[in-house]
Amino acid sequence: MANPKVRLETSKGDILVELFESEAPETVKNFLRYVDEEFYDGTIFHRVIKGFMVQGGGMDSQMRERDTHEPVKNEANNGVKNTRGTLAMARTMDPHSATAQFFINTVDNGFLNFKGENTQGWGYCVFGQVVEGMDAVDAMESERTRSFGYHQDVPADTISIISARRVED
Repeated sequence: MANPKVRLETSKGDILVELFESEAPETVKNFLRYVDEEFYDGTIFHRVIKGFMVQGGGMDSQMRERDTHEPVKNEANNGVKNTRGTLAMARTMDPHSATAQFFINTVDNGFLNFKGENTQGWGYCVFGQVVEGMDAVDAMESERTRSFGYHQDVPADTISIISARRVED
């Protein structure tokens, strides 16, 4: 059976992602739950760091965080690495705190990989990869950024997620 795919329609162009269901089953289930609920529609990529990643999926255009479901268990010990074009779950310092926010690695970020089941070693769970639309991700990464309240690295021009939908092969 083919891995599920999701098309993110953004203000910078479409991004097609393939999800790694066998490597990160709970994380993929969690992400698809948000997709199916149309949670991501109208959210933004609110954090952009050149030479690192673009992060979105939890804030609206006014930088208000949306209410989420319970956190998902960190599956970063799945052997999949944080390389350019992969999707990973964003989280707090608590390794098992990821909910809806995700990021797309714009470079290889080996320091984010799983190293051990402890606070410093958990890393960030990779659960998919961009299969089309890295040009849109690269366009996001090149945006000027600013501070917004206590948030840093916020794109000066809003980068919207217009919709996120499952795609059939």
